[in-house]
Amino acid sequence: MELFNNLIYEYKKGMRDLAMYTCTREDYPTYAEQLLKNNVEYSIKEIGNNKINIFFGKIECLVILKQFSSQKLNEISKYEDFILGIMLGYSRNEQYKRLLGLSPDFYTNTCST
Repeated sequence: MELFNNLIYEYKKGMRDLAMYTCTREDYPTYAEQLLKNNVEYSIKEIGNNKINIFFGKIECLVILKQFSSQKLNEISKYEDFILGIMLGYSRNEQYKRLLGLSPDFYTNTCST
């Protein structure tokens, strides 16, 4: 619960627009209660094996997430994956590389003299 509460704190302080937390179906009501108590919008996605992802944060991010081509994250397009990574606050540069399929040595091979 400490990590979950820290994600809520970071969202409330404007450090992130969207957060994702994975939990079991049984534990979900406790987390949902905490989000409601903090007046934070959220959405859940089933991921199998009795686990769910709880996405919470800005309503705009949740609406974008809802409009993805698939509600299964392993089936979204590489562009949707890029958008999700950016909304979750992942390193922009790493997201660029991932989207383009760049290897770690991309810059040394293309930028050297």
